[in-house]
Amino acid sequence: MQDLATRLTTLSRPRLLSRAARIGASEYSRPRDLKRLLGASCPSRPAPILMRLLDLEAHQEAARKTRDPGYSLVRHVDVLIALAAESRLFLATRAAGTGALQTDTQ
Repeated sequence: MQDLATRLTTLSRPRLLSRAARIGASEYSRPRDLKRLLGASCPSRPAPILMRLLDLEAHQEAARKTRDPGYSLVRHVDVLIALAAESRLFLATRAAGTGALQTDTQ
């Protein structure tokens, strides 16, 4: 299994989805958007948040590729926006060398 940083840096999606996520990340509001995407039991640390977002995104990507009728482009972009913003926070914190990235036990 790949570590979290590797999963984030190797994630590859169609250019239009990636561009929409990068643009949308500037308007990202962590409290608002994470509550909407992850529900009330949202972890507080970046690593567990990213793991849940990566799982959500993988489901969205699978639905997109199989042309699932329940696939929502808007939902997929929302998850990618959160993933882009949270990964920036995670990678910046990791580069700064803080120990605040331990996994929650929730």
